[in-house]
Order: sequence, then C-alpha cells, then structure tokens
Amino acid sequence: MAYPKLTDKPGMLETAAAIRSGAMSVAEAVDAAITRIEHYDAEIDALAVPDFERAAATAKAMDTRGPVGDQPLFGVPMTVKESFDVEGLQSCWGHERLTDYIAPRDSELVRRLKAAGVVIIGKTNVPVDLTDWQSVNPVYGRTNNPHDTSRSPGGSSGGSAAAVASGMVAGEYGTDIGGSVRVPAHFCGVWGHKTTWGLVSKQGHDHPMMARRPGFLAAHDGALSIAGPLARNAADLAILTQAGAQYALSRKGKPLKQCRLLAITEYPGCPVDASVSEPTEAAIAALIAAGITVDRTSDLIPDLAAQQGHYMRMLNTAMARGAPAPNGKRASATDWFDLLDAQAANEFEWARLFETYDFVLAPPAPVLAVPHNEKRVFDSTIRVNGQDIPGAAGLAWAGLATFPNLPATVLPIGSGHYEGSQLPCGMQVMGPRMSDLDCIHTAGEIGKILHG
Repeated sequence: MAYPKLTDKPGMLETAAAIRSGAMSVAEAVDAAITRIEHYDAEIDALAVPDFERAAATAKAMDTRGPVGDQPLFGVPMTVKESFDVEGLQSCWGHERLTDYIAPRDSELVRRLKAAGVVIIGKTNVPVDLTDWQSVNPVYGRTNNPHDTSRSPGGSSGGSAAAVASGMVAGEYGTDIGGSVRVPAHFCGVWGHKTTWGLVSKQGHDHPMMARRPGFLAAHDGALSIAGPLARNAADLAILTQAGAQYALSRKGKPLKQCRLLAITEYPGCPVDASVSEPTEAAIAALIAAGITVDRTSDLIPDLAAQQGHYMRMLNTAMARGAPAPNGKRASATDWFDLLDAQAANEFEWARLFETYDFVLAPPAPVLAVPHNEKRVFDSTIRVNGQDIPGAAGLAWAGLATFPNLPATVLPIGSGHYEGSQLPCGMQVMGPRMSDLDCIHTAGEIGKILHG
C-alpha cells in the first residue's frame, strides 16, 4: 500500500548520524535546509519567520565546539510552529496588530529541543489564532499543500506539515487541540503525534495579547491542548517526543502480533468519506491478513455522541477563555466543573477499554485535504460522499483522543481520490495515557506491514 511521498531527503536521526560520522558538518546540514526552503517555499509558503543568519552562526559555532553531553539530534536543522516563542523572533499568531511582539525568551519546548542539539532555522505558518484546518492569515499569507497547491495542508500546524512533507526540514513541532497536528499529518502524508496531555510543556506558547502584558511570565498548559511532533518516520517522531517530554517515558514494546486492536470507523454525526474509508478498510484488511487481531466493535466504547458534545463544549469554552458563546451565554464555574467531571468519567471509560485492547485505530478526519476556502473550515461545510456536512462535525475524530487526554499517532497508510485529486490518507493509533512511545512504535510496525 504505497502512499504519496515528495522527498527522499534524510530524516532527523539519519542527519544526526551523518554529522556524528563526519560525513556532513552542521553548517552543511543547515545550509542544505535553507537552500531547500528557498527552492520550495515560493510555491508552498510554509515558512512564516525565517532565522537563517542566526542558524548559520549557531551551526558554525557547533562545528567548532562539538556535541555537549547527550545530544541525539546534534546539528539537525528544524522549524517550529509560529506560535512557539523563540527568543528574538516575532510571534503574532497571524494578527497584523500584534506583529510588534518579539519573544524575550525561548519557550520551554524550544529550550529542550536546543538542549538535544537541534538548530532552529525558523517558524512555520498558522491560521489566525490557530483556529482552522487551513493555515492562512493576513501577515504570512496562505500555505499550500505540497501535494496539490489548490488544497489546504491542514491546520493549525499546516505550515509544519507542509515543511516536513516537502523536504524543507525533517521534523517539526506543532500543537493540537482540534486535530492540529494529526489533521495536517493526514492531509500532507507525514507522521504526527498527539502527545498525552501535559507530557510536553507549552510554557512559552502564549497568545501575544497575553505575552506582551507587563510582568507576564507564562501561562499554564491550557485544557485539552498539547504540543506534538511531525516527521517522516516513526523513529524521528519518537526522538522528538522524548526530546520535548517533561517526564521520562517507558515503552512496553509488546509485539504487534500479540496485541489486540479495536478499529473505530464510524462516529455518530460525522460520516467518513469514501476517500478515507477505502484506504482505512484496506489497511485494516492488510493487518488482519498479517495475523493481527482487529475487532470492529466493542461494548467498551464510550458513548461517542455524549463524548463529542462534552468535547465541543469544553473546546469552545477553553478557546474563548470563558467569553460568552454566540448565544450570549457565558460559561459559569459550575459549567466548567461539570465538564471536568464528564471528562474524568470519559477518561475512566477509555482506561477500562484499554484493559482489554492495546490500541485503537481510527481515521484522523472524515475527509482528505480540503480545497482552499475563504471561510474557516469550521464556519463552512465539507463534502462527504457527495453531501455537505458542517465543517465543525469533522472535529469528532480529533476529539476521540483529545477529550480523554490520550496519545495518538498518525501514520500515512495510502491515498484516496477526493474532490478531483489523489491525496495522502492517514490513520491514527490511540493508546492509554502515557503510552506515547508505544503508540509511535506500533504505528511504525503497522507502517512496515502496509509499506514494507
């Protein structure tokens, strides 16, 4: 089951190994990445804020100094999402009126990545306020899907996925509350990982309206939202997850053939287009043919309609920070605690399911890469099997792992024909809380079965 690939450039660990062996210097690795960006980005517009001069100077200094301690990604160039603070760089979240905010310090994630040896060469594009499955704003313009430039690369980490898919960089870090890592990975045919909530710090990932206030230091991790990596293979995804993690992660390493999987391919209120369901069914059939146990239904699955209702209310309340909803009603403290109670109950139901199943397979979204739209996807419709459904309904597949705060890895599984274009298709592999490395490893083993 082949899937569309646009580059054969080396990954992060492969680049790090070449630097360690002396086959390539850090300066050469950084210069090659900058050259690729200059070549591809005129058409894709993934890079929002370049930092080439500092990156080149950093690379030269690293070549002179050599690795310091344990630096598994020594000298590897990468980008991060525009919304992460990088000292000295603009962070405006797509707002023209906020371009005067220059980050005074690195975010905690960027500090951890640099400690692992990474060279940050710039930041990638986002939608305004990180609230769409497109990546377009009046400051940086519109990012195009490198597989079809008339399509969205996804959002809100769309610039991230486009940069990785096109070969500009081998790895990236984005954020995800409504599929913002998983959907771009799915749309662009790369690997993405939604981390367990709280595993990777989002300190220094603050809206510039807050961050530029006098005396502001850093906000806490917001409800539901996580930071997660994108890459072109499972091994790079794992090392990026470990590099960003605040806590030590362990891995059970249970062989895939000993695992029991559950496939969830239907969600009330959110049908899946044939362009997604067909490659998904083909992938499941290939796993079963390889001797993997995949159940198609279970009484242990939580009430998904109720979960979606709670997720959307919590998502909207968190994104608006309690401001009045379109109906004019402001969420009360009682409303919020009721949502926390519902979330805790949902987490318990999923934990009980994972006592029987090792992993859950599901689509990351109901459609493939959507055509560019002047409206937000969530304010318009998406085409599913010839019918228009509300764009916001697609968030159900993101909320599947987001509401219970679970990890989920997206791997590319094939391609489908959607709205006149042949496009990549992904699948998400969900696991129990803090099973991040196992999710990534299992996705990697699934990828070997599907792609050899």
